[in-house]
Amino acid sequence: MSIFEERESSIRAYSRMFPVVFSSAKNARQTDENGKEYIDFFAGAGVLNFGHNNERMIQAMIDYMQKDGVLHSLDMQTSAKANFMQRFTDVILAPRNMPHRMQFMGPTGTNAVEAAMKLARRATGRHQIVAFSHGFHGMTLGALAATANQYFRGASGVPLLHVSHEPFGCETRCVGCEADCGIQSLQALGSRYRDPSSGLDAPAAFLVEVIQAEGGVNVAGKEWLKALSALARELGAVLIVDEIQVGCGRTGSYFSFDDMDVEPDIICLAKGIGGIGTPMAMNLVHPELDKHWSPGEHTGTFRGQNLSFVAGAEALSYFENDELMQEVAEKTQLTRTQLEPLLKADNSLQLRGKGLIMGLDVRNGERATAIVKRCFEHGLIIASCGTGGRVLKLIPPLTIPREDLLAGLDILVDAVRFVMEEAA
Repeated sequence: MSIFEERESSIRAYSRMFPVVFSSAKNARQTDENGKEYIDFFAGAGVLNFGHNNERMIQAMIDYMQKDGVLHSLDMQTSAKANFMQRFTDVILAPRNMPHRMQFMGPTGTNAVEAAMKLARRATGRHQIVAFSHGFHGMTLGALAATANQYFRGASGVPLLHVSHEPFGCETRCVGCEADCGIQSLQALGSRYRDPSSGLDAPAAFLVEVIQAEGGVNVAGKEWLKALSALARELGAVLIVDEIQVGCGRTGSYFSFDDMDVEPDIICLAKGIGGIGTPMAMNLVHPELDKHWSPGEHTGTFRGQNLSFVAGAEALSYFENDELMQEVAEKTQLTRTQLEPLLKADNSLQLRGKGLIMGLDVRNGERATAIVKRCFEHGLIIASCGTGGRVLKLIPPLTIPREDLLAGLDILVDAVRFVMEEAA
């Protein structure tokens, strides 16, 4: 019996899926203690956009520590924090004419969501939040109330209140359909809010993922998202966009909504924002909302993650030009090309996503689990998501070498074919 089996909590999950001891990692590969290498199509659930142990970030962190740079600082001012904030302003915010302020909180995505919901309620004087079916926003009680997955909700032990769930776009999108059927449900919802006799009060906020990563890689249609934004404006509600897993370049641009013609009031970032895997979370808050905060009202011991500021600042260098995003576009097309024969051979399979987050829907959770297991046996780390775990989620590092991407896709294609043939 290993120390993990003997002493680690029963709540452990990923270690059950990938039952080896990893000892080293580099870019898109991890190596276990026996020397076996695995191509990583999971990338820390979206944390490692720039690969394992990114050399540029490691060097920046070493240089900072060798100069005795401040490591922990609560929310005090440090040179590392100033540099990150200035670079984020120059590289990301200013080119988009975004006036948003940066709020740092406890270093996890769920804390970012909690802060966003709290501020929306404070600013509007309302309590209800509207989230969406299949969405995932975190595990603390407020964020969990906005999370749709019943398995996670069932562990709360208390009622999850003050959040309602509406359909995310079209709930039954057909293969190849480009229609935004979900607009009809938004129009119906808007009519209910406008009806003074409906009994439905206007919400404090709409909380939405442009791409529901854990929910099955469901992608919001542009017109649906614009309609949602317009409804929020009409009602005086806050539009919160959860970019925690799909931001920081994952979709082929820094934000997943860059081409959607929407202007979120609050943007929740975590995971990839820290660059190398050190924890960090940040909300981008419109100044008109930010003024509703009082000093220290949403605090946290680890909101001064200076090593994350250092690595995160270095990560921003990838967005000073279009080189990485061009690579992502090429890798996206390569992935689709390599998976196309599977889709042609079996019309029950669906591929959806944007940039380097893709979901291969195999329509059956047991089938997906078998594919994940076979992939791992053959040297590929991949996980499943969506209803019943039926969607294989591809989120490799954006920096994955072309040869590793091709090798991983070969393993995946072979595993899918094997399991699908076994099930036939």
